[in-house]
Amino acid sequence: MSLLVVGTVAFDAIETPFGKTDKILGGAATYISLAASYFTKKMNLVSVVGEDFPQEHINMLQKHHVDTTGLQVLKDQKTFFWSGKYHNDMNSRDTITTELNVLENFNPVVPEAYQDCDFLMLGNLSPAVQKAVIKQLKKRPKLIVLDTMNFWMDIAMAELLETLKQVDVLTINDAEARQLSGEYSLVKAAQKILAMGPKYLIIKKGEHGALLFNKEQVFFAPALPLEDVFDPTGAGDSFAGGFIGYLAETEDISFENMKRAIIFGSATASFCVEKFGTENLIGLTQEQVDSRVQEFVDLVQFDIALV
Repeated sequence: MSLLVVGTVAFDAIETPFGKTDKILGGAATYISLAASYFTKKMNLVSVVGEDFPQEHINMLQKHHVDTTGLQVLKDQKTFFWSGKYHNDMNSRDTITTELNVLENFNPVVPEAYQDCDFLMLGNLSPAVQKAVIKQLKKRPKLIVLDTMNFWMDIAMAELLETLKQVDVLTINDAEARQLSGEYSLVKAAQKILAMGPKYLIIKKGEHGALLFNKEQVFFAPALPLEDVFDPTGAGDSFAGGFIGYLAETEDISFENMKRAIIFGSATASFCVEKFGTENLIGLTQEQVDSRVQEFVDLVQFDIALV
């Protein structure tokens, strides 16, 4: 089953309490695609970069089974750039620089060869752009997953609510769930958000794991306690990539299989945070991925007798 990923391919410059980087590879679609590549081998990318984007990065994506036909390279323009500094708690950060560059007028074009996609992952973009991508598809994918953030809730809530009516799964963090719903309780928040259109809701809680909801059920997956966390940038996108990559490969969108997909998403996110940027998502072996998933299984598996 083919997976279509739409989102940003970008440059980041990151500072955390553990170090800092110069301009490195980033972008939601980059993290999503790399994470998904460990589960599915038929993946298509729609994004935009500038003439300054190195060919070696495109080659690397292709080695990870990403078809880059839909990656627009605009001459005489620069790639989207973001820089930020994380606080000591690693959960909050300050944006230092945002240079939209090619993203300012980004109009995603879904190539004809991508029209047969069965799974669509809409990375963090404006709701209007996300909706435009859905409209371009001649047939509805088996599953549409959308990621968004507080910024769009602040400036484009009406457009976001319209787009949510057309998706199957929404992924947001706990603060965004509270903002979108107006509820502090995440259980109440989930039910309000599900009434907006999505059939499933994933609430990411960073180092405290993730929650999966539908209207009748809830599932919680912990985050893996890690010895070294260098950079949380892209962790949520890596989670989403592992999640939808596993679903695309297994072709099973039941709640039970989504529970398994949450674990695979958590595993890929745990790799991401151990080094800066996308570095630790490149060139993993299947043995490494399987071993990390087993760590999650061992973390939560137990026997109990009720008397």
